[in-house]
Amino acid sequence: MHLDVATVAIAFAAVITGASVQGSIGFGMNLVVVPVLALVEPEALPAVAVLLGLPLSVTMFRHEPHAVDRSGLGWILVGRVPGTALGAWIVTAVSALTLSAIVGVAVLAAVAMSVLGTTIEVRARSCLSAGVASGVMNTAAGIGGPPLALLYQHHEGPVVRSTLAASFFVGTLLSTVTLAATGSMSWTHVGFGAALAPAAVIGAVASRLVRHRVDAGWLRPAVLGFAALSAVVTIVNSIA
Repeated sequence: MHLDVATVAIAFAAVITGASVQGSIGFGMNLVVVPVLALVEPEALPAVAVLLGLPLSVTMFRHEPHAVDRSGLGWILVGRVPGTALGAWIVTAVSALTLSAIVGVAVLAAVAMSVLGTTIEVRARSCLSAGVASGVMNTAAGIGGPPLALLYQHHEGPVVRSTLAASFFVGTLLSTVTLAATGSMSWTHVGFGAALAPAAVIGAVASRLVRHRVDAGWLRPAVLGFAALSAVVTIVNSIA
């Protein structure tokens, strides 16, 4: 990676924005951060996006730990193990440019899933499947939230935020270890992630001030629209 002040500043602003969104509705940080990183520094993906899940998930979980759906969380985490392994294989099997294209496609797929808002009943099988999908997407593209958000989209805000935060924390640890073991995460990635970590915490804390006032009806379309546009640009750049 060839980092400069402008790249770090753009990434920092994107992380604050994404963390504020995720702190309000339970997911969405990497729908903002991943397309931006893919544009300004594709070599940072997916490692930096994965690392940022640690400070954000801890900050979110500490605020609403009582609301976690423990039964569903258990099945989600079981699914994350094979999903993480498959995602790590994808990272080692493709080039950086190809991975950028995959990231773009993954973002578009995530946006489509979120827009469709398909109702899925929360059961052991659906939680297991969502865990696998989340593990694959988080490790390969740094975007693991949409499958879980779809699963819990009709639950109350505290349940969604706390359950997803707990899942993201454990899943991020799995993805981090796997990426490091396969040589897909370097100390440069760790350093860049550490530099952006305060932005994740700032965004999460700031979201608490407006969480009860946020109208997800207009916020989510704006975030998803931005993510879709960035994903299209990323795909076009990768092909070009």
